[in-house]
Amino acid sequence: MLAVIHHLPIVTTLIAVAFLVVLARRAAPRGWPPHLAWWGVGVFFYGMGTFIESWITVGGNILALNRAWYWAGAILGGYPLATGSVYLLLPKRRAHVLTAASMVLVVFASVCVFLTPLDAAKLEPDRPTGAILEWQWVRLLTPFINGYAALFLVGGAIWSCVQFLRRGDQPRRAAGTALIALGGLLPGIGGSMAKAGIVEALYVGELVGLALIWWGYELCIRSPASIERSRPVGAAEAAIRAPA
Repeated sequence: MLAVIHHLPIVTTLIAVAFLVVLARRAAPRGWPPHLAWWGVGVFFYGMGTFIESWITVGGNILALNRAWYWAGAILGGYPLATGSVYLLLPKRRAHVLTAASMVLVVFASVCVFLTPLDAAKLEPDRPTGAILEWQWVRLLTPFINGYAALFLVGGAIWSCVQFLRRGDQPRRAAGTALIALGGLLPGIGGSMAKAGIVEALYVGELVGLALIWWGYELCIRSPASIERSRPVGAAEAAIRAPA
């Protein structure tokens, strides 16, 4: 059973590639609006993390791969997706300011991940782990980054779902935003369990989470136009808003 779970990142990577193509085909004709551009970046790094997990499962683990996995997953796992939500939820100028401010922590954490010495004795042969970082205090930065991501990606999608339910004219988008919220939550839960050494929970959370996000996206973009035109109401529309 564990062998099957260890190969789940291969499936997740394929889903990420396909989803990225779908997002690019939607964003390119629209001039790459910030919310779609950031979602594309987010799915790219999501797929990078699961690709590295796949490589480790199939070809074995080395220090450089493990370091890159930690950077792509723990630091950049949800941040770009959340930034897409920021650009929809807030006026552009405020979104610029918030993104610039949050990027300071992301860049600092990234630099630290690539500068920290690594403990080869803690490297596992077929599973990635954050335990190899000798500067273990770097791992204390990730809850702030991931908390920010959860606030805007998951929280924004929940808020959107509530707004769609209150309006009552777009049940598909209400369901879609709910799926996006749940999909954004699962990798975070898996990541917390991975810190305790259960990296298999992360693999399951990543696969189910990305599948739910894409499912929610499809429900949203295939919904009929709202009867009452109004301002977009939440984070999920960072992936679904379509200009006329």
